[in-house]
Amino acid sequence: MTDRHLCIHGHFYQPPREDPWLGAVLPEGSAAPRRDWNARITRESYAPLSRARLLDAQGRIRALVNAYEFISFNFGPTLLAWMAREAPETYELVLEADRASRARLGFGNAMAQIRHHTIMPLASAQDKRVETAWAVQDFESRYGRSPDGLWLPEAAADTASLEALAEAGIAYTVLAPRQAAAVADPGGPWQPVSEATLDITRPYRAELPSGRSIAVFFYHGALSQAVAFERLLTDGGAFWSRLRAAAAPGLVCLATDGETYGHHFTFGEMALAWCLEQAQADPSVRLTNFAAHLAAHPPVRLVRLHEPSSWSCAHGVERWRADCGCHTGDHPGWNQAWRAPLREALCALKERLDAHYAQAAPALLRDPDAGLRDYGQVIADPARRDAFAAAHLAPGLDPAARQRAWDLLAMQRHALASFASCAWFFDDLDRIEPVNALTNALRACELAGRTEVPGGAQGLEAGLEQALAQARSNPCPRHPQGRTGDAILRQEARPRHGTPASLALHALLLAWAQSPDLPPGSSPVDHAWPDVRLAVRWDAPAAAPGTAPGAALAGTARITHTHGEAAAEHALLWEPPTPADPWASRLRLDGGPWLVARDLPWNKRQDIALAFAAASADAQCAALAARAATARALTLPPAEAQATQNQADSWQHLLPALAQQWIASDADAPGDETLRAMLAASPWPPAAREELSRTLNQTALALLAAPEPDWPALGRLAARAQALDAQPDWWPTQNRIWALAPGTPEARAAARQFGFAMP
Repeated sequence: MTDRHLCIHGHFYQPPREDPWLGAVLPEGSAAPRRDWNARITRESYAPLSRARLLDAQGRIRALVNAYEFISFNFGPTLLAWMAREAPETYELVLEADRASRARLGFGNAMAQIRHHTIMPLASAQDKRVETAWAVQDFESRYGRSPDGLWLPEAAADTASLEALAEAGIAYTVLAPRQAAAVADPGGPWQPVSEATLDITRPYRAELPSGRSIAVFFYHGALSQAVAFERLLTDGGAFWSRLRAAAAPGLVCLATDGETYGHHFTFGEMALAWCLEQAQADPSVRLTNFAAHLAAHPPVRLVRLHEPSSWSCAHGVERWRADCGCHTGDHPGWNQAWRAPLREALCALKERLDAHYAQAAPALLRDPDAGLRDYGQVIADPARRDAFAAAHLAPGLDPAARQRAWDLLAMQRHALASFASCAWFFDDLDRIEPVNALTNALRACELAGRTEVPGGAQGLEAGLEQALAQARSNPCPRHPQGRTGDAILRQEARPRHGTPASLALHALLLAWAQSPDLPPGSSPVDHAWPDVRLAVRWDAPAAAPGTAPGAALAGTARITHTHGEAAAEHALLWEPPTPADPWASRLRLDGGPWLVARDLPWNKRQDIALAFAAASADAQCAALAARAATARALTLPPAEAQATQNQADSWQHLLPALAQQWIASDADAPGDETLRAMLAASPWPPAAREELSRTLNQTALALLAAPEPDWPALGRLAARAQALDAQPDWWPTQNRIWALAPGTPEARAAARQFGFAMP
């Protein structure tokens, strides 16, 4: 048995991107051509790692590998919550990888992660305990076991943070080698160490003031840097040579960012899969994970850390509160002086919210501290709401008081979300990450106001706005003088505020966009986001086709929040969209002011526009032509750092629709005149190619779902796509073919058409 152990760790994280009123991720302009950053990175990195291709010498697929089964990994809870809803296949493969590694090694590959990616040394003692508890509860809910290890955001650590982990039962964490200050044998003298002198092949024990201790692994700094910045993933052979050369008696571990595999380096997941295959075949190296190695090699030597310290700031944790000089390097001449006032503003707000919680919670919760810590169970699994209420809400509360208790807990949830590290990590204040942080802060203010905070939500917002005036973004083309933080709050974050009217109008326009051929009001509307549901019932009989433009529909809107005690009902009046100007649609609730669709924030309008585009993708060609004017009216100007439209030019459905019609038909003709003319005039724009790829995969998967797959039809599908030079991304179809394990000659022939190495 070899004593040379290797562990590759992947850190997989996206910040809290959900709209704090809806619980859903709305379109993000900077993520174009994808809908949002979660969707983009999942398709470029997280999903490919779950089905990494191994190729033969001719470039044909010989195997698909779930890389998560053979690496250590942590997924952020906010990312996993989104994946469970929007990328369930990849989500299940992540969970399956942990189960498979437990069966192989006795310990799972998965580590927990602080829920909101908070820089722990900068958090209060209460927030450290809460964020750790919520991380553990989310992990247990998803993986069905307690976590052995926990990844600290940005590997930012100090003694108090390690205490919070040890108190929660965490056995180990992983840090950068330069975070170690000194080591010692038990009872021996302390010896200063540096990244160059630290022995990283063993775990260490950090003894804590409470009497507890926690194991600390240190990753291989130079090799981890090479993966991230030296293009090591462009050559699987070179990657494996470096890994094998670094392996030494004990454990050599790498810490890598999950986005490296695919997003930063195309096909990086394939280089990783190839290296994992080499490692499994090499008897001189054994792949393992941290928990398994720790069980076999408990730490003997002690370690002290530089405090506070992190893996991505040479100045401790100043990157998240000061203009320390650490930045991405993309904007020479910019400063980050905005970091300090942003943190000061949010910290001042959090102090007021904590004081309000301490004052209001004792009348509503049996034990306010325990209730807040255990609230993570409800966040991870809303089905546990009733059990939580029985255990933690004070007995005898009336419905209004119970609602205040839920609002208080949600207030703290969104306040904590405002401290996600990405708000400070990058070069400027005028980015999506700080705006997301401020949006969560506004939601926390609103919830505080609903729980009778002294001065109300307006007082909290006013204090936040005043403090943000001290921050200023750097000059950019959109804002040559930059913008102050209070201006960004007013212009970017505050328009996102979710009101009953905006929820109702958003839901009604989504219903219209998803079924644009049905007359508005022809059926009830039910729309559910993760955190809120809206149901509209019309007062009048179903609207007849040809309803006069501008005619208002009357009804009742019923709004239910997942953390609410009861639904709220509102009298509704809605003027539906017209094909020429959908954004002129307007709505009023309970006789209040009219809300016009064009006044909804950009991300909600883009959500509606993309719903229309998606519905049009499944329409007949004649319907597509009829919708062209409406599609043009719905197209929005770019937002954020947007270079293309979300989902690219997905309005160009006519070309892929015509191509799909021919490819999937039984006709022998090479295509009709319209299709040939369009291809000659516009040879496959990227968005049209992507749209056709989607519909071709739908057709192929439908053929594969039959009890006896129509293999000849599948082969014809692939051949015709090739004849049109469509170059579809056959990823989901390839995955299904692999699962079916083609055995007959005609099945193998079809598989070859999709790139498989078949005899």
